[in-house]
Formats: sequence, structure tokens, C-alpha cells
Amino acid sequence: MTPNNAVRLDDDPQETREWLESIESVLSAEGRPRAHYLIDQLLDFDVARHGDFYGRVTTPYVNTIPVDRQLPYPGNLAIEQRTNAFIRWNAMAMVLRAGKHSGVGGHIATYASAAVLYDVGFDHFFRGRTDTFDGDLVYIQGHSSPGIYGRAYLEGRISEAQLDNFRREAGGAGLSSYPHPRLMPDFWQFPTVSMGLGPITAAYQARFMRYLEFRNLKQHQGRKVWAFLGDGEMDQPESLAAISLAGREKLDNLIFVVNCNLQRLDGPVRGNAKVIQEFESLYRAAGWNVIKVIWGSGWDVLLEKDKSGLLRQRMMECVDGDYQNYKSQNGAYVREHFFGKYPELLALVADMSDDDIWKLSRGGHDPDKVYNAYAAAVRHSSQPTVILAKTVKGFGMGEAGEGQNINHQLKKMGADAVKAFRDRFGLEVADDQLAEIPYLKPAADSDEARYFSARRKALGGYVPARHTAVDALPIPDLSAFATQLKDTGERAISTTMAFVRILGTLLKDPHLGKLIVPIVPDESRTFGMESLFRQIGIHSAVGQLYTPQDAGQLSYYKESKDGQIMQEGLNESGAISSWIAASTSYSNHGLMTVPFYIFYSMFGFQRVGDLAWAAGDARARGFLLGATAGRTTLMGEGLQHDDGHSHILSSVIPCCVSYDPTFAYELAVIIREGMRRMYVEQEDIYYYITLLNENYPHPAMPEGVESGILKGMYLLRAHKQAQVQLMGSGSILREVIAAAELLDKDFAVQSDVWSVTSLTELRREGHAVERWNLLHPQIEPRTSYVEQCLDGKTGPVVVATDYMKMFADQIRPFVSAGRRFVALGTDGFGQSDTREALREFFEVDRHFIVLAALKALADEGVIGRDKVSEAIKRYGINVDKTNPVAV
Repeated sequence: MTPNNAVRLDDDPQETREWLESIESVLSAEGRPRAHYLIDQLLDFDVARHGDFYGRVTTPYVNTIPVDRQLPYPGNLAIEQRTNAFIRWNAMAMVLRAGKHSGVGGHIATYASAAVLYDVGFDHFFRGRTDTFDGDLVYIQGHSSPGIYGRAYLEGRISEAQLDNFRREAGGAGLSSYPHPRLMPDFWQFPTVSMGLGPITAAYQARFMRYLEFRNLKQHQGRKVWAFLGDGEMDQPESLAAISLAGREKLDNLIFVVNCNLQRLDGPVRGNAKVIQEFESLYRAAGWNVIKVIWGSGWDVLLEKDKSGLLRQRMMECVDGDYQNYKSQNGAYVREHFFGKYPELLALVADMSDDDIWKLSRGGHDPDKVYNAYAAAVRHSSQPTVILAKTVKGFGMGEAGEGQNINHQLKKMGADAVKAFRDRFGLEVADDQLAEIPYLKPAADSDEARYFSARRKALGGYVPARHTAVDALPIPDLSAFATQLKDTGERAISTTMAFVRILGTLLKDPHLGKLIVPIVPDESRTFGMESLFRQIGIHSAVGQLYTPQDAGQLSYYKESKDGQIMQEGLNESGAISSWIAASTSYSNHGLMTVPFYIFYSMFGFQRVGDLAWAAGDARARGFLLGATAGRTTLMGEGLQHDDGHSHILSSVIPCCVSYDPTFAYELAVIIREGMRRMYVEQEDIYYYITLLNENYPHPAMPEGVESGILKGMYLLRAHKQAQVQLMGSGSILREVIAAAELLDKDFAVQSDVWSVTSLTELRREGHAVERWNLLHPQIEPRTSYVEQCLDGKTGPVVVATDYMKMFADQIRPFVSAGRRFVALGTDGFGQSDTREALREFFEVDRHFIVLAALKALADEGVIGRDKVSEAIKRYGINVDKTNPVAV
């Protein structure tokens, strides 16, 4: 049986011609809609008769755009190829020189394969920011960075000294290995080298661009989002995660360019199949416009001469492993093994020399083919476009690595290979200069230099370039959140509800309201946010085409084109990608937006940690809200819903400012300060704040605690004769307060109670103090804020949280050595039960806090050990129960 994706030879050309003439007649007389209707009827007939379905999901293995539909190339191709040869050389030279001088190396083969794909874009399509145009957004494939630096050198944006410091940036004068806005804040826009993150963030960036336009926050300018990807990269789940979104939303402002060099890091991507055909089927099914750029212009004549379709059949028969092997050989090998399978194909190339055959290029190396693909993509409407461009990895590297499995790791080339590279691209480098591998650029007064400059001038500002000049936002005073600063009396609320009320206040602010971007995966009702549905609506590109089931209710599910809530479904990766787009809007769109992304804390940093790091790299500014936080606050859910470590994960991201508040007033102070730092002072940080679903009364804000809340701890309850210092955060602070009362009532032990809003910030401040002291040995040592707070206080320190013990351990170094320090936490797997049972199980409830305090006092000789035994008996603590870490 013939495979569905194979080319079939025509057994009855006359009958075929009659069918085609019939369709052609319908097309001429009644147009494409009628012709497609008839084709659909034939397919429906087949389904009705046979009960299954045969439908092609791919097109033949040839270029999508036929020769007769190609536009003429608009530029001076000879000059472009010369300047682009300089860029190729510089990309290679900087890697080889880096390897020679410092051993840090780099990648050569990726840019070598994609050079034409970038060159055509830079010379004719990528529009930079101007005074009247915000610019296209280009996601550069990370391993191609040497080529982008090589171009920037020709533009005068990067010096020769910087090129020589490629991958040596610790001293401040080098270039980052890959696209890193954190490290090169005026150059790179998007961190893309963690493979798979470029595709998903690019798609959500295009969607966010439309969101701004639908909400009249930005004018529609026809901007495009270009994302350059690798075929091996597409195996990352994130790479394909957003293609259905892009198709569903009809994001015709999005263009993916997949460099199909058929190789990943160790070998072929699909050695036994055809990756381009696979991608075509996936993208077509997701609603994309697919353009294949497989063969260079040299193949056009052969395909035209091939009247039988045998050449197309042979193209389809060969798998990617064959094609990679061909390009690691020579023309004679291709003649024998590709054309030689059929005598008719050997006859087809009989008048071609082996060199002629070897020069038959792949489409991704042909500027004409690439230009036409890009032009078609830019013109296309109502669908995103993917361009599948076939190339050779390591193109131009010759025997040193062209088409070879080893070329991704190749950081060195021998003298002969460098010389061959020079000759292949016609570069004027004398033989006695080859060992130096000098950087090249056209003379300032040359035709090449003038043309190169003119092309960029015609397309606007430089690409890539990161712009950050935006006005500070006017933020409300703390008094605007007066409700959250007051005592709730007997009324019990959660900090999640307090957050929703703070968000409601911000949405009503005349200056900020329209800039707030609420983002939820699919838990609005869980988090008590349904009241916002009617107030500000859920964003939908098509509005609401149906009557919602709950239309008669006050908080019905309202979708609209200008809706403000970004409701992403059960999709944490997509939601944080939207958040990244919103939190970097100040640099990519010249508009500062204020995003609040609220999610189940367990499914935040754990699931999307790589994207959280990318947000830091991208210099994101916004709020992440981890709701239902802590390992014991979410009743009944169990192992995969209980978060005991998100604050551990957030603590490792240097620009992530993390807080675990207990009371509404703490939350209000933290959010207001975050807005000041990010949107007034414009610090490149973002906030992670955990929220609870546990309801309890909230006290009024004590006087003068704002500074302590922000620094990470403050004295909530003081006792003049305190014998122990009790500390807690989040849901466990209330257990700490209860423990202090039990200590006093049952054992006459008095305590100070501290609200520790950020153990992470306390640790960072403490380490900063230690570093200052290390570097200033002859100056009076500074003391950490933790030490300052405990100065004059007596007794051991007991810290209890709803997270792993190492969360509390962060401040252990800043508690004086002579003072006992005890950390209580929720190490182990999550469990399903009530809050009370879970806190007893993980040994963080009030009874265990009392026990820990008494044991610490007994160890210091302040009380007898019999008091510890008495507590065990009084509170019914099972000393033989299994350690929760071992469960």
C-alpha cells in the first residue's frame, strides 16, 4: 500500500487531466469557493461510503511558492551578498578568536546555516523603532548570536574590542554568549536560548500586541513579531504549546521562521522521516499559513524538466538522514545515491558536472526564495505564518563541519578550513593574515558601506535594540487602601480576598486603572475574582458570540474585545508568557502596564521555573501572586496541590522580590511599595507574593510597622520579660500567635512574636552586609537587619512557616552564634486533610511550636526538661509517629 505522504505516479494521465480541467472550469466560471465546495462534497461522499477519512495534511516536498509567482528581488543582491559575507566571517572569527585567546568558545554552525534567513530579514523586512513607528519584534535564535554581533560590528554598534571579549563579560566589556537583556540591556530584547521559550513567548507577545490594540492602549501599526527557531528546538513541548492559540486568535502579526537544517545537537532531528512534512501537518492543523522553502533556484529547471513526477517522488522518498549525509559528501556522491536510483533521473542531470550538482542549494540559502517567502508572509492576513526553510547546518564550513553531526560543538577550525571559508565567500584576506582571523567591514566610503547604511535607514532604527525610556506612573498613596489597613472585626477574610479588593481599588484609579492587566489561568472563581467579569470583562479577540449560561447572574461570564482580564485557561506556561509580555511592555511597546498574574502557587514556579528565569532576564516588572500557598492551607487537595517550596524556588531568582504576608495591611503595604519601585523608580525587578484561601479576622495595621514589613520582619507582639523569640509568616503566623498564648497560659513562659514577611529579603540584606564587612575590614562592621531586630532581645529563636525548613534557615546565619535557632517547616510530600490535621502532621501547629520553644529553653538551661515532657503529654503529641519527611 502506498503511504499517504508519498508521491504517486500517474497511471492514467488522461483521466487526471479531465478531472483537473473540470475543476479549472469551475474556478474560471464560479471561483474558488465553489470549487472548494465541490472538493468537500467528494470527500464527504468518500467518508459516507467508507466510514473513514483520507485527507492530505501535507503538500509535495517542493517549494510552496512556484517560480511563476515569485517577485523579483528588490535589492542589489551582489552588494548584499558581499556585506553578508563579512558578517559570516565575523561570526566565525569571533568564535575562533575567543577559543584561541581564552578557551571560552562559542557556536559557529547554527548561524552559518541561517545566515541568509537573517540577512534577507535585516536587509528588507525587520523594521526598527522610530519616532512614529514602534518597530517589529524579532526573536533571535540563541545560538545565532555571533552572526548578530557580526552585523552590529558593521553597523558600528559593537567594537572590535567587544568582539574579542565574546563570552567574557564579567569585567564589563564583553558580549553575552546568547541573547540576554539582563546582561546587555540596550541591545537584546528577548532571552531565547533556553530552547522552546522563544516560540511560546513570541506567540503570546503577538497576542498581547493585539490586546493592547483592542483596548485602545496602542494604535494598530501593522507591526510583526518574527521568531527564528530551530527544527531540533521544536521538540521542546513549549515550542508547539502556543501554535493553537496563534491559529485560533488569527494572529497574522506573527511569523515563525523554522531553520530546518535537519540536525539537532547530536545528530539528525528526524533521521528516519521528514521533519518539514511533520511540521507542515502540525501547523496546518493548528490554522497556520505554511510556506515551505526547500529547494534553491538551481532545482527549478530540473523540476520543470521532470514531466513524470519522478524527481518529486525521489525527493519524497529520501529521509532527512539521507539529505544530511548527501551534504557531508560531494557532487559525485549525490549523483550516484540521489539521482542514481532511477535511470531517468540520471539522464535528467547528464549534462551537469559533479560541481554543478554540488552547487544545487537548499532553499534557505537562496535569497530569492527566502525573500519571496517573507514577502508572502507579510502580505498574508487572518492567519499566522510559519516558514519552513531547509538549510545545511554548518553551511560554508566545508570539511571542518558542513552537514556533520559534530558541528554544533565545533568551536575550532583548522587553517585549511578557514582558508576554504575565505575562498568560498570571496573575501579579501591575505594568506599571511589568516592565522590572525581579522574582523572585516567595508570601507566607510565604499558602495557596500553606503548601501548597508541605507537599508537600515529605510527600515528605521536598529534591530535588535532595547528601548526603556517611559514616563513614571502616578501611583496611589497607601491611604487609597484604607479598607485593608483597618481591623475587620469578627469578619473573616482571606488574603486572596484582600488582594482582589486591592486590585479593585487599582482598577478604579483614574490614572492606573486602564493599565492594570489581570491574568488568570482558569481559577477566577476559585480566587473570588468573578465580580471583575462584568466590571472589566474577559478579553476575547472576537468578543462574545454566544449568550453565557449565567447571563442572568450579577457576575456573569462576560467576554469582549476590549476586555481587560486575560483568562488563559488551564495553561500556566501560556499565562506566564502573557505576563512576561505585559511586564516588559515598557521596553517593547513604550507603554508601562501593571500586570498581576494570580495562580495556584504549586503550579507557579515549579511548573514554569524556566519562564520565571526568562522573565528575570527580560527585566520584567510586575506581580506574581501565588494563591492557596503553603503546604497546609489548602484543605483536602493533597500532594500535587500543596506548595511547600515555591518560596525556595523564587528565592534563587536574584531580581524576584518575595513576600509571604499574613494580614491584609501587610499585603497592601507590599503591593504599594512594589508599584513604587517598579513603576516610579523603574527598577528591573518583579514581585512574588503568596496568598492564602484561609479566612480569619485581620487586625488593623500597628503604627510604624511599614518599614519592617518591607524589610522582612517586625515586632508584632512584645513582652517585657520575653524568654523566647517566636517568628512566623503566612498561614503559620497565627499558629505562632496561638503558641505564644499557650506558652504563657500553660507554662508561664513569655514570648515576643515577630511577623516575618520575607525571609528571602532578610537573607539577601544579611549577605549584603556580610559582603560589605568583608570588603571594608578596617571600618566598624555593619550589622544585619535581623541582628538589629534581635539586639537586646533574649532567648532562643523559633521560626515556623508553611514551607520547607530551609526557608526559615535562610536567616540562621544572622542570629548570633550563642542563641538557639529552631526552624519548623513542612518538609515532605503534601497530604489530604483538614488544615488542623495537616499542621499537626507536618509539626508546625501551635503545639509543636510550644514544644520547640520549650525544648530550646531546656537546652539553654532556662527550664527543666520535665516541662518538655509535660507539653508532650498535655497536647497529646505522638512521639512514635512517622517522620513526615519519610511518608
